[in-house]
Amino acid sequence: MTLKYSNILVAVDGSKESELAFKKGAAAAVRNNATLHLAHIIDNRSFGSIEAYDRTIADRTMKNSEELLAKYKQEAEAAGVENVNVIIEYGVPKVAIPKELAPKLNVDVIICGATGLNAAERFIMGSVSERIVRTAKCDVLVVRRDQEDLFTEN
Repeated sequence: MTLKYSNILVAVDGSKESELAFKKGAAAAVRNNATLHLAHIIDNRSFGSIEAYDRTIADRTMKNSEELLAKYKQEAEAAGVENVNVIIEYGVPKVAIPKELAPKLNVDVIICGATGLNAAERFIMGSVSERIVRTAKCDVLVVRRDQEDLFTEN
Protein backbone atom coordinates (compact mmCIF):
# COMPACT_ATOMS: atom_id res chain seq x y z
CA MET A 1 0.00 0.00 0.00
CA THR A 2 1.30 3.42 -0.92
CA LEU A 3 0.58 6.75 0.72
CA LYS A 4 0.98 8.63 -2.56
CA TYR A 5 -1.88 9.41 -4.91
CA SER A 6 -1.05 9.02 -8.60
CA ASN A 7 -4.51 9.46 -10.14
CA ILE A 8 -6.92 11.91 -8.54
CA LEU A 9 -10.53 12.20 -9.70
CA VAL A 10 -12.40 15.37 -8.77
CA ALA A 11 -16.14 15.43 -9.40
CA VAL A 12 -17.37 18.96 -10.15
CA ASP A 13 -20.86 20.30 -10.73
CA GLY A 14 -20.49 24.07 -10.41
CA SER A 15 -21.42 24.21 -6.72
CA LYS A 16 -19.32 25.97 -4.08
CA GLU A 17 -18.42 22.61 -2.52
CA SER A 18 -17.22 21.21 -5.83
CA GLU A 19 -15.05 24.31 -6.32
CA LEU A 20 -13.44 23.62 -2.94
CA ALA A 21 -13.04 19.96 -3.92
CA PHE A 22 -11.30 21.10 -7.11
CA LYS A 23 -8.89 23.31 -5.15
CA LYS A 24 -8.02 20.47 -2.76
CA GLY A 25 -7.62 18.09 -5.67
CA ALA A 26 -5.32 20.44 -7.57
CA ALA A 27 -3.19 20.98 -4.45
CA ALA A 28 -2.97 17.22 -3.86
CA ALA A 29 -2.01 16.65 -7.51
CA VAL A 30 0.82 19.17 -7.21
CA ARG A 31 2.08 17.61 -3.93
CA ASN A 32 1.96 14.09 -5.34
CA ASN A 33 2.94 14.90 -8.94
CA ALA A 34 -0.30 13.13 -9.85
CA THR A 35 -2.64 13.17 -12.80
CA LEU A 36 -5.73 15.23 -12.07
CA HIS A 37 -8.96 14.02 -13.67
CA LEU A 38 -11.72 16.65 -13.61
CA ALA A 39 -15.10 15.08 -14.24
CA HIS A 40 -18.53 16.52 -14.78
CA ILE A 41 -21.39 14.10 -15.30
CA ILE A 42 -24.41 15.63 -17.00
CA ASP A 43 -27.47 14.06 -15.44
CA ASN A 44 -29.72 13.70 -18.47
CA ARG A 45 -32.56 11.74 -16.84
CA SER A 46 -34.92 14.70 -17.11
CA PHE A 47 -33.87 15.93 -20.56
CA GLY A 48 -36.74 14.13 -22.32
CA SER A 49 -39.47 16.05 -20.56
CA ILE A 50 -37.61 19.36 -20.62
CA GLU A 51 -36.71 19.10 -24.30
CA ALA A 52 -40.40 18.98 -25.15
CA TYR A 53 -40.41 22.67 -24.21
CA ASP A 54 -36.79 23.69 -24.85
CA ARG A 55 -34.80 21.80 -27.47
CA THR A 56 -31.57 23.68 -26.71
CA ILE A 57 -31.18 22.46 -23.12
CA ALA A 58 -28.71 19.64 -23.95
CA ASP A 59 -26.51 21.95 -26.03
CA ARG A 60 -26.51 24.68 -23.39
CA THR A 61 -25.74 22.18 -20.64
CA MET A 62 -22.79 20.80 -22.61
CA LYS A 63 -21.49 24.30 -23.35
CA ASN A 64 -21.70 25.28 -19.66
CA SER A 65 -19.91 22.07 -18.69
CA GLU A 66 -17.12 22.68 -21.20
CA GLU A 67 -16.65 26.26 -19.95
CA LEU A 68 -16.56 25.15 -16.30
CA LEU A 69 -13.98 22.43 -16.92
CA ALA A 70 -11.85 24.62 -19.20
CA LYS A 71 -11.69 27.20 -16.40
CA TYR A 72 -10.71 24.56 -13.84
CA LYS A 73 -8.13 23.03 -16.18
CA GLN A 74 -6.52 26.42 -16.72
CA GLU A 75 -6.44 27.08 -12.96
CA ALA A 76 -4.94 23.65 -12.26
CA GLU A 77 -2.20 24.13 -14.84
CA ALA A 78 -1.46 27.61 -13.46
CA ALA A 79 -1.14 26.05 -9.99
CA GLY A 80 1.47 23.61 -11.30
CA VAL A 81 -0.49 20.46 -12.13
CA GLU A 82 1.30 18.91 -15.10
CA ASN A 83 -1.29 16.34 -16.17
CA VAL A 84 -4.92 17.47 -16.27
CA ASN A 85 -7.58 15.34 -17.91
CA VAL A 86 -11.08 16.77 -18.52
CA ILE A 87 -14.05 14.41 -18.70
CA ILE A 88 -17.65 15.27 -19.57
CA GLU A 89 -20.11 12.41 -19.79
CA TYR A 90 -23.84 11.87 -19.68
CA GLY A 91 -25.30 9.64 -17.00
CA VAL A 92 -26.19 9.44 -13.35
CA PRO A 93 -23.35 11.07 -11.33
CA LYS A 94 -23.75 8.87 -8.24
CA VAL A 95 -23.27 5.77 -10.41
CA ALA A 96 -20.91 7.00 -13.12
CA ILE A 97 -18.27 8.46 -10.80
CA PRO A 98 -17.57 5.51 -8.46
CA LYS A 99 -18.65 2.59 -10.67
CA GLU A 100 -17.55 3.63 -14.16
CA LEU A 101 -15.01 6.46 -14.17
CA ALA A 102 -12.95 5.57 -11.10
CA PRO A 103 -12.20 1.99 -12.21
CA LYS A 104 -11.66 3.00 -15.85
CA LEU A 105 -9.14 5.68 -14.84
CA ASN A 106 -7.60 3.54 -12.09
CA VAL A 107 -7.91 6.41 -9.58
CA ASP A 108 -6.47 6.31 -6.07
CA VAL A 109 -8.86 8.88 -4.61
CA ILE A 110 -12.14 10.55 -5.52
CA ILE A 111 -12.66 14.09 -4.24
CA CYS A 112 -16.15 15.59 -4.23
CA GLY A 113 -18.22 18.20 -2.46
CA ALA A 114 -20.45 17.25 0.46
CA THR A 115 -23.43 18.81 -1.28
CA GLY A 116 -23.97 19.77 -4.87
CA LEU A 117 -26.48 21.63 -6.94
CA ASN A 118 -29.33 19.13 -6.79
CA ALA A 119 -30.94 19.57 -3.36
CA ALA A 120 -34.28 18.07 -4.44
CA GLU A 121 -32.70 14.79 -5.53
CA ARG A 122 -30.61 14.64 -2.37
CA PHE A 123 -33.79 14.89 -0.29
CA ILE A 124 -35.56 12.12 -2.21
CA MET A 125 -32.82 9.66 -3.16
CA GLY A 126 -29.69 10.49 -1.16
CA SER A 127 -26.68 12.52 -2.08
CA VAL A 128 -24.11 11.85 -4.75
CA SER A 129 -21.28 12.09 -2.21
CA GLU A 130 -22.98 9.56 0.07
CA ARG A 131 -23.28 7.06 -2.77
CA ILE A 132 -19.66 7.63 -3.83
CA VAL A 133 -18.46 6.95 -0.28
CA ARG A 134 -20.53 3.76 -0.06
CA THR A 135 -19.64 2.28 -3.46
CA ALA A 136 -16.15 3.47 -4.44
CA LYS A 137 -13.31 0.96 -4.29
CA CYS A 138 -10.75 3.69 -3.58
CA ASP A 139 -10.28 6.46 -1.02
CA VAL A 140 -12.87 9.24 -1.02
CA LEU A 141 -12.43 12.78 0.29
CA VAL A 142 -15.68 14.67 0.85
CA VAL A 143 -15.11 18.43 1.08
CA ARG A 144 -17.34 20.69 3.15
CA ARG A 145 -17.78 24.45 3.23
CA ASP A 146 -16.94 26.38 6.36
CA GLN A 147 -19.97 26.44 8.64
CA GLU A 148 -19.98 30.26 8.57
CA ASP A 149 -20.48 30.13 4.78
CA LEU A 150 -23.59 28.01 5.20
CA PHE A 151 -25.30 30.74 7.22
CA THR A 152 -24.12 33.79 5.32
CA GLU A 153 -24.84 32.64 1.76
CA ASN A 154 -28.36 32.83 0.34
